[in-house]
Amino acid sequence: MSAGLLVESFLESMAVERGAAAATLDGYGRDLADWLGHLVRAGRDPISARAEDVARHMAELAGRGFEATTQARHLSAIRQFHRFLYAEGLRGDDPTGTVDAPKKKRALPRVLSEAEVDRLIETARSDAEDAREPPRSLAERARARRLYALIETAYATGMRVSELVSLPASAVRGEAPFLMVRGKGDKERLVPLSSRARAAMTAHLATVAEAGRGGSKWLFPSWSESGHTTRQAFARDLKALAIRLGLPAGAVSPHVLRHAFASHILAHGADLRVVQQLLGHADISTTQIYTHVLDERLRDLVETHHPLAGVKEDGGRGSA
Repeated sequence: MSAGLLVESFLESMAVERGAAAATLDGYGRDLADWLGHLVRAGRDPISARAEDVARHMAELAGRGFEATTQARHLSAIRQFHRFLYAEGLRGDDPTGTVDAPKKKRALPRVLSEAEVDRLIETARSDAEDAREPPRSLAERARARRLYALIETAYATGMRVSELVSLPASAVRGEAPFLMVRGKGDKERLVPLSSRARAAMTAHLATVAEAGRGGSKWLFPSWSESGHTTRQAFARDLKALAIRLGLPAGAVSPHVLRHAFASHILAHGADLRVVQQLLGHADISTTQIYTHVLDERLRDLVETHHPLAGVKEDGGRGSA
């Protein structure tokens, strides 16, 4: 049976036995046509194909600039095709068994620039201190001060949004420049608290007391079932602020502020282990995703301080 007929038989099996959709079958057909073309160039066919052929084909796809997800889709099609041939007794083995799917690159976190964070914070601060006439209602002032305190504290500490909205009211007692946060796994850690964040919290609590909620055990109380402001409420108000500033709503969220905190302090020289502790990551590999922000700074450090940085091609030294 020709290679083309083998693929047709496989696709028919996929349609009848698995109920594969037309779009799925079309995709498999294109990927397998690519595979068959590779085999023809290698002087092989689906029955004589070896694991080395599969590996070379995957390397060829990578060389053509295919994304890891596309490569993985090709391999899936090839793997299911050869398992079909094995199940039908047309082959005695599966040449794809020892070939690993390409690893997907871990998505980099979306990060706001320092200027963008400054705009968010300063606008929120201005709203919180706004004394326009006629004066805003108590509810409006309370919401503005709450948002400013949330943004200022999120960026100052790098806390998870769930940790932030559930802070107890006692968190701002005393003058200690840090907070004790209870994070994942009920683990406690210290996080820094700037004077601006503390002042924003104090102003927020004053409005809470004015609204008659001063006895709440939560720093950010609400009438929700949880008793404190929800992540959704914070995200909603933050996105509304971002839209006012002309920032894309999809680029701004409470979690993005956490990313900004980590990226910005790394860019200013913080140690990766320290950032791991501040973020509450159990494994430093989770924190290492933020090291993309260090590329330019590290390059500058090497070019400035490495003893060979100023060596010219003729063996002399430059002024660097």
